[in-house]
Amino acid sequence: MTRFHWTCESTDGAARAGTLHTAHGPVSTPTFMPVGTVGTVKAMTMDAVRSTGAGIVLGNTYHLMLRPGAERVRALGGLHRFMDWPGPILTDSGGFQVMSLGALRKLDQDGVTFRSHIDGSEHRLTPESSTDIQHALDATITMCFDECPALPAPPEAIAASMRLSMRWAARSREAYVQREGYGQFGIVQGGTEPELRAESVKALTDVGFEGYAIGGLAVGEGQALMFSTLEATTPLMPQDKPRYLMGVGTPDDLLGGVMRGVDMFDCVMPTRAGRTARAYTERGTLNLRNARHATDSRPISPHCDCLACTRHSRAYLHHLFRANEILGPMLLTWHNIAYYQRLMRQMREAITTGTLQTLADTLRAGWQASDWTDDEMPQPAIPLAP
Repeated sequence: MTRFHWTCESTDGAARAGTLHTAHGPVSTPTFMPVGTVGTVKAMTMDAVRSTGAGIVLGNTYHLMLRPGAERVRALGGLHRFMDWPGPILTDSGGFQVMSLGALRKLDQDGVTFRSHIDGSEHRLTPESSTDIQHALDATITMCFDECPALPAPPEAIAASMRLSMRWAARSREAYVQREGYGQFGIVQGGTEPELRAESVKALTDVGFEGYAIGGLAVGEGQALMFSTLEATTPLMPQDKPRYLMGVGTPDDLLGGVMRGVDMFDCVMPTRAGRTARAYTERGTLNLRNARHATDSRPISPHCDCLACTRHSRAYLHHLFRANEILGPMLLTWHNIAYYQRLMRQMREAITTGTLQTLADTLRAGWQASDWTDDEMPQPAIPLAP
C-alpha cells in the first residue's frame, strides 16, 4: 500500500512541481481538481473528465450527506465506485456550504445546526460527524470542519472565527481514522490578517496533518489582497506537505497561486462557465451566445484537443446554446476542464525548466489579446463523427 505523501521534484522561485502519492494513485502537482459536488462533475461523464488529464476530483460532505446519504454511498462501495472515479477524491467538509445557509443555520462552539436547502429538514454537523461522513464516503483526502466568514469582516470577528476553526481542527484530527494512503488536511484561516494567518498555521502544524489548505480567500477580498495574503502565508507552511488553495479560481488566479507556492486548486468556475456558454481560451473568455459566432466555422481554440474543439465549430456550439440543447453545456464544460488541465501541465513543465515567469508573461499577454485572426487560426474542415 502506498504511503500518503507529497514529493517535491522541481522549484522555480516559490513555485513547486511534485507528486502527491495516495492509496488511489499518484497526482502530479500543481493540479486543478474538477468539482464533483454531489458525485458528478456537472454535465460530464467520468470518462470525459479522465480524458482531460484530471488526476483528482472533489466531492462535498454537506450535499452528499443530504442525498443520497453517506451510509448509502458506503453500502454501495464508497464514492469511488459510486461515481466511477477510481482515482483520488478530496471531500470538502461541508463547512463553507453550511456557513452559506445564512438564516437556515445556527452556530455554536460544538458545531452547526442547519436546515436542508432541499426540504427544510434539520441536521447537525460537528467536527466529529463531518469527519465520520467523509470516512463513510471513503474520501482519499478528508478536510477538517471549519468556519469560513465572509470578507470584509472586523479583525476581532475574523480572529474569533479562526480560533474556533483551530479548535475544530484538533477535534477533526482526533476523530480521523488513519489509513495507509489516505490523508487529512488542516485549513488555515485568518482572513487577510497576516498575524492571524501565522497563528493559524502554527496551531495546525502543532496538531500535524498530511496536508494543509488555505481557506477563507476568494470570498470578496479581491485578487491583489488574496495574492498578498498568500505571500504572507505559504512561506510559513510546511515545505514537505501539499498546499491547497480552496475555491480558486480564474486562470490568472491559478497562475498567481502557483507562483506563490500553491500545489492544489478547485473551483466551480470552469463548469459553471461551460453551462452559461463561456469558454476559457489562451485569448481570454469567449461567449458562444454572441451573434458573431453564428457563422464561424473555426474551433474554439486551435490548441485544444477536446471534443468540442476537434469535432465541432463555434457556429455549431452557438446553435446548441441558442436552441437550449443540453449538448452545448456538455461540450463547453468539457472544453473548459480540458483548458484548465492543459494550463496546469504548462505550469508544471515551466517550473521543471525554470521558465515559469516567461510562461506567465506569455499567458497574461494572451488573456489580454483579442481573438485569433484567420491567419493565426486556419479554418480546417470540421470532421464528422464516424
